[in-house]
Amino acid sequence: MNEKDIINSVKNTNLKHIAIIMDGNRRWAKEKHLPSAMGHQKGVDSLRSTMRLFDKFGIKYLTVYAFSTENWNRKKEEVEFLMGLLAKTLLNELDEMHSENVKIKFLGDISKLGKNLIEIVQNAENKTKNNTGVNLNIAFNYGARDEITNAVKSIVKEGIKPEDITEETITSHLYTKDIPDPDLLIRTGGEKRISNYLLWQLAYSEIYVTDKHWPDFDEEELAKAIFEFENRNRRFGK
Repeated sequence: MNEKDIINSVKNTNLKHIAIIMDGNRRWAKEKHLPSAMGHQKGVDSLRSTMRLFDKFGIKYLTVYAFSTENWNRKKEEVEFLMGLLAKTLLNELDEMHSENVKIKFLGDISKLGKNLIEIVQNAENKTKNNTGVNLNIAFNYGARDEITNAVKSIVKEGIKPEDITEETITSHLYTKDIPDPDLLIRTGGEKRISNYLLWQLAYSEIYVTDKHWPDFDEEELAKAIFEFENRNRRFGK
């Protein structure tokens, strides 16, 4: 089957939710002898086009790993650039995303961000909260162990008895409480690990790894991932 046939075959996919680890921005820039900032900027372009592909293919949920709790350990200049890039992207593109019916939600502890950035993030969520198109979930200052730890703290604080705690109890205290678990995890950049991402939610997700760096992720690669997913036999532990 050629690339065009693969793309056409997945346009009516039953996939509801894809999570993506957008890896390889810095390596993409290094290979092209460009500053890492250019790789991150190109990564934003790739996210924009991917979001539109989700709308085209009828996939309702896209969850992307944008900034982890461990990313604070990067060079100060890079961290400051990433914070500024998020602010600039939301300020410049929010109206367009809103017009395209995108619903934006942030997953993670945004209280650690600067006051101005928190206001920008909250405005994006509030402005798009009633939209019914693609649900764009942005994991920012996110770590799965941190998420689960916070969920346990909330459960204890509410005084729920240990014998009354179920999987549903924990699920309802996660950042993703109103979001279905991912059917498929895509990781770009070739690394074969999940990097403290959605540990609870990925319990039965299929995983697709591509050597393409995130800035080069395109319709063909997304279609390949969906095609492979739809040709797997999901057993859910049975």
